Amino acid sequence: MNWLDLLVLNLGNNNFTGNIPISLGMLSSLQSLNLRKNSLSGQIPASFQNCTKLVMLDIGENEFVGNVPTWIGIRFSSLMILNLRSNKFRGVLPNQLCGLTSLHVLDLADNHLSGSIPKCISNISSMVTANFSIGTDVQYPSVSTGKYVEDALLVLKGKAVEYNTILKLMRLIDLSKNKFSGEIPSEIMNLRALVSLDLSCNSFTGRIPKSIGALESILSIDFSANQLYGEIPQSISSLTFLSRLNLSNNNLSGKIPLSTQLQSFDPSSFTGNRLCGSPLPNNCFVAAPAPHNESEDDIDGNDDGDEDEVNWFYVSLALGFVVGFWFVMGPLFVSRKWRSMYYHFLARLGDKNFWVVRKCW
Repeated sequence: MNWLDLLVLNLGNNNFTGNIPISLGMLSSLQSLNLRKNSLSGQIPASFQNCTKLVMLDIGENEFVGNVPTWIGIRFSSLMILNLRSNKFRGVLPNQLCGLTSLHVLDLADNHLSGSIPKCISNISSMVTANFSIGTDVQYPSVSTGKYVEDALLVLKGKAVEYNTILKLMRLIDLSKNKFSGEIPSEIMNLRALVSLDLSCNSFTGRIPKSIGALESILSIDFSANQLYGEIPQSISSLTFLSRLNLSNNNLSGKIPLSTQLQSFDPSSFTGNRLCGSPLPNNCFVAAPAPHNESEDDIDGNDDGDEDEVNWFYVSLALGFVVGFWFVMGPLFVSRKWRSMYYHFLARLGDKNFWVVRKCW
């Protein structure tokens, strides 16, 4: 058998250990490589760059380390499925992945990736168009049946499901359980064909993009366990196909927008925030206007009938000042002895205060 003509290699769900043999890079005709769910380790060998015809690369649920190779986005121009989930990859998401214009599935969940999502992600044109009628099956020629229909284990709506015949309909991005940060780029909302978007369990900050309503084909959105703040955009209420939403455990606030879908979700989709309104049990209260206070009006002079009345408080204050002044100062004018005593008292008091001030400095 001429192994160089091999199109499909499926070694998934075994107990293989160790590194990927460098010799696999010699399979230049390979279109599908499935090494999912083994105990393989090490880095992705650079020899894989020779497999330029790859349509599916699934090495999820292993123990691979290192950075996501930049050459994946350069050499694998026909790639439709990239599954690297549940490994130990580190580093940032390379901008070169934006060159995978045929990509249907990008699953990098459960790694140690960090940094921000590249804004060029909107260049993945296969996730922009929602015209699935022109999509092609993920299939290859086969000796026995005439064709081999690819299958992929995808996490949709929080559940792992194996897809095959409808795989061409899937448009999925899963970056959950990593260390991504920064704001969710508004460019990701240009991917109108997306069916599932999972960014949960990261450190994303900022507001949910107002243009989220542009994801017209979306079925599932999970932004839970991040640091998002602000209100939920009103445009989210226009997502008519949305059947799963999880925004829990963020710093969101304000009223939950009204729509048929949003109010039908379980309250747990919104808990751990400062949100109010259905389906949460706490209602949104609007501050009532301050009650009318007649006494304040009287003080402010709003009662015209009292403007001419005498204010006896100020009259008594003036009289008290006059009486008190002459009670203290009167004897000083009348008696010379009292004036002398008062002068010596002030002199001694001044000397005492002088030494106190000098000591403080």
